[in-house]
Amino acid sequence: MTTPPDLNSLDADQLRQLAAQLLAESAESKKLIHNQQLLNDKLKHELAILKRHRFGKSSEGLNAHQASLLDELVQADIAAIEMELSRADTRAKLEKRQPKRAPLPAELPRQVIEHEPDSTQCTCGCQLQRIGEDISEKLDYTPGTFTVERHIRGKWACKHCERITQAPVPAQIIDKGIPTSGLLAHLLIAKFADHLPLYRQEKIFARAGLAISRSTLAEWVGRCGVALQPLVDALREELLQQPILHADETPVPMLAPGKKKTHRAYIWAYCSTSTAVVKSVVYDFAETRAGANARSFLDGWQGKLVCDDYSGYKAGFSSGITEIGCMAHARRKFYDLHVANKSQIAEYAMQQIQRLYEIEREAKELTAEARKQQRQQQSKPLLDNFHQWLLMQRQKVPNGSATAKAIDYSLKRWQALTRYCDDGAVPIDNNHVENQIRPWALGRSNWLFAGSLRGGQSAAAIMSLIQSAKLNGHDPYAYLKDVMQRLPTQRASAIGELLPHNWTPADKV
Repeated sequence: MTTPPDLNSLDADQLRQLAAQLLAESAESKKLIHNQQLLNDKLKHELAILKRHRFGKSSEGLNAHQASLLDELVQADIAAIEMELSRADTRAKLEKRQPKRAPLPAELPRQVIEHEPDSTQCTCGCQLQRIGEDISEKLDYTPGTFTVERHIRGKWACKHCERITQAPVPAQIIDKGIPTSGLLAHLLIAKFADHLPLYRQEKIFARAGLAISRSTLAEWVGRCGVALQPLVDALREELLQQPILHADETPVPMLAPGKKKTHRAYIWAYCSTSTAVVKSVVYDFAETRAGANARSFLDGWQGKLVCDDYSGYKAGFSSGITEIGCMAHARRKFYDLHVANKSQIAEYAMQQIQRLYEIEREAKELTAEARKQQRQQQSKPLLDNFHQWLLMQRQKVPNGSATAKAIDYSLKRWQALTRYCDDGAVPIDNNHVENQIRPWALGRSNWLFAGSLRGGQSAAAIMSLIQSAKLNGHDPYAYLKDVMQRLPTQRASAIGELLPHNWTPADKV
């Protein structure tokens, strides 16, 4: 703690400097308070809109199935906002409907976990006497089995000084709730990896004798999203340390509360290469496909970006980002042409690209430097000949024809398409990130739409951890269960230990 200066010992100049410093600190403090108030006001306004939808009349533009799914998403958003507000002001007492909790079924197996003080010796020197206990039960889940954790916290008292000692309540992702980290992990995996909407999970719980409403499940999902966000932020920071990244985007329907129609939002995916030491993917949910979304995510990053020909990425190519083209996209243009009219030009082009991929398969297990040498010796001469052939064929076909468009795609991006030959760590195509996009395409047919920008961002955060865990060879259920158990007590400076590429299970630490 800094010792305050003796004002009597300061001269006039020192007093003026001290006054200026205090004024500056006061202004900065007022600015922080003002910004926090603005954020709180924004969150409260968003909360009011969501509650009006949740407890008001449902939109007539939605069928019963869609309305049910939207209610789940809205409830998750409400829980997330309430959790953020409570973090901003621990004194805030938010109005909330507290349902009466039913006891967990007696027939479920129970694991007794006792929590006792480290010492039963009072500070006054007397021996503590056990005078009772507090019991709480939490619902746990391991794949295929529901069990109950019965936590017993003994109460110990000193007869001399009447002091009561009790072991602290173990920190949880959801304080005073019944779910363990195992159950929460199962809930998230089922929703975001197995694409099971909450109303289906509600029915599965009911068949096991557990009456847990989908609104409660949605609340748990919302709170998990907020709790896991710092981990996703840390994952993004580490991803942006990589010199080579993939990027791609895919549309996702989004329906905001109060609207009768969905509009097209987008999931942007950014991931390291398949040969990188750090294997990770981070999803970014945005309401539009505007290139500003990519610029915002990649702000300050300089490296080699493997992407398609979407114009949204191009603004970054003038600020230190090097464009790497996707040979698979070039091949796709010729493939579509060949399917349409059995074009001999398209067939020959596909054969040349196939030879390039055969060289890549042979070089797959090589080091980056050895792969570069092989590309220089084998791929580069082939590409040079292919380029000359494309230029000749382009002169023979009319402008505007399907063949001209297929050839032009490759010629206009030729430099970007062939840069992979100069760096053995750079992939030949963007297929790796397209594989990371696939879970979203599968999910669209099950959960239909995102309910809000906040809900989409929360889903993107949770999916980032699940998919990154898979990339590192982890069981995503085991990963999330362990991480959510450790996260409440993990030091902020050590949060990197819980990232998928650094993670070691607690029982092996």
